[in-house]
Amino acid sequence: MNLFAYLFQDWKSNRKNIKGRLVLFLFRLAQIINRSMVSKIIFFPYLVFYQFFVEWVLGIEMPRKLTAGKGLIIYHGQALVVNQGAVIGQNCVLRNSVTIGHKKLADGSFTKSPQIGNNVDIGANVCIIGDVIIGNNVIIGAGAVVISNIPDNSIAVGNPARVLDKKTIV
Repeated sequence: MNLFAYLFQDWKSNRKNIKGRLVLFLFRLAQIINRSMVSKIIFFPYLVFYQFFVEWVLGIEMPRKLTAGKGLIIYHGQALVVNQGAVIGQNCVLRNSVTIGHKKLADGSFTKSPQIGNNVDIGANVCIIGDVIIGNNVIIGAGAVVISNIPDNSIAVGNPARVLDKKTIV
């Protein structure tokens, strides 16, 4: 994928969403810079700007080391926190106040971060914590707390999240 295509891979998915486009463009640029030590040194001021502007001003924590597939959509974005170890598939939707991260265990160690499949729609105020795997084509309802795996083609709601229904693929 060429540089231009990489930087704008989320552009089409975020039509009429200026904030989402801006954040994802800045995020993809930070990812490119993060690929080599030389570019990190040369573009250090940009990385500081990215962290300050996106995290402090806009309230969106998307570390440059995060693995996120193309077509990512961010709606409203405020209070969005994603751990750098998380993996997000293609064409996923993240809404405001979503937290995706690892969990601290009783012995002081941490679990792995969540792995989210393709075409996952995550509602507002959702917490996905721990070493969980979210399948493809999943909808997670607003306010859900996901602490266990969710299979493909499911709808999950509640605290703790439970599978409400299996979606039928047409």
